Amino acid sequence: METTIGTDPVIKVAALCGSLRKASYNRGLIRYAIELTKESVKGIQIDYIDISPLPMLNTDLEGPAGSFPPVVEAFRQRIREADSFIFASPEYNYSITAPLKNAIDWASRSPNCWADKAAAVVSAGGSFGGGRSQYHLRQIGVFLDLHFINKPELYVNAFAPPTKFDSDGNLIDPASKERLKQVLLSLYAFTLRLKEKC
Repeated sequence: METTIGTDPVIKVAALCGSLRKASYNRGLIRYAIELTKESVKGIQIDYIDISPLPMLNTDLEGPAGSFPPVVEAFRQRIREADSFIFASPEYNYSITAPLKNAIDWASRSPNCWADKAAAVVSAGGSFGGGRSQYHLRQIGVFLDLHFINKPELYVNAFAPPTKFDSDGNLIDPASKERLKQVLLSLYAFTLRLKEKC
């Protein structure tokens, strides 16, 4: 949760990537966001959450009194502890990925862990840069009471020149790096505004 260093508030941002591939370009966006918080973007601590261990949502796995399997409960706890979120959302078949939707659904089980928090979404992909997935994620956010920043937007066309990522999926494009920095700054400011209104 939010703390302070001196007089500057520090927010905890949970980062989720919709791709499970190790060299995923979308995971590369998260890695660079973490680098930024250690170098030039102050006031943000990013907690990267690996969603691959989560079982597929099945309410038969829920126990009495709203209990969950340990791996799910640990995930839900990290979502509850976050002040806001950043999603790296690749586009599969014009929408978000199954692993990301599964993670969202587990944390939305009552009580909803996403509600009344700020979020940002970035993506890398083909010609639209994963943009269609972002619109679907924003639509899901309406039901979850997640509040997405509107601008800036970041859609990275990973396959058009100049090269945006190296062979390990690390972001190397200067323009995209700067855009991602602006996304983080916007998320930081919006998170603090929302918390002031609570």
